[in-house]
Amino acid sequence: MPKIDIYIPGQLDYAEALDIQHRFVLRRAAGEGHDALILLEHNPVITFGRGGKEANILANAEMLEAKGVQLHKIERGGDVTYHGPGQLVGYIIIDMNNRGRDMHKFLRDIEEALIEVLKEFGLEAGRREGFTGAWVGNTKLAAIGVAVKRWISFHGFALNVSTDLSYFNLINPCGITDAPVGSISSLLDKQIQVGDVIPVVIDKFKEVFGYDSVVIYNNINID
Repeated sequence: MPKIDIYIPGQLDYAEALDIQHRFVLRRAAGEGHDALILLEHNPVITFGRGGKEANILANAEMLEAKGVQLHKIERGGDVTYHGPGQLVGYIIIDMNNRGRDMHKFLRDIEEALIEVLKEFGLEAGRREGFTGAWVGNTKLAAIGVAVKRWISFHGFALNVSTDLSYFNLINPCGITDAPVGSISSLLDKQIQVGDVIPVVIDKFKEVFGYDSVVIYNNINID
């Protein structure tokens, strides 16, 4: 019976969440525990993936410091993106040996789950050819960037719910310059909270990825 543990720890600094992911990966690679989905928010941070180009960070170090934005270069795929309050970040720790090591399908399944979430809020979401993520028309609402270690996935997605979109002016999000970034709240023209979205994400993730059961935790303790 496929089972996944859901962790909802609230708002964490990026470095703390990255350390937690690495520990989860090691545990899962050792055959311990279950697949996991960590749903949280971050303090303002820009992350720079393996495919990143320095030119896509438009702000200098002084500007980032003035706005209280950290910068982390990390091992996920993709270019540069922003995480901050009002954005639901999902870190997906899954044993890909149980899924045929099919990373293409893995990415499409993440997109499908997010597209179905957005539809629940009345937004006609879909994909954009040549890009990852979830889109409403030409507006990108969700970014995806993953990594694998010993065929255990980590990193995941970022879905803009009520994010302060002005922070995206500090970067070319995912290296894209010809399409705007939006949020559920901005497109609906009303305030939607991250807490409103989390139960829908859990339901759609369970459905798309074929889990029979979930166990939900409000904190993380893997010592």
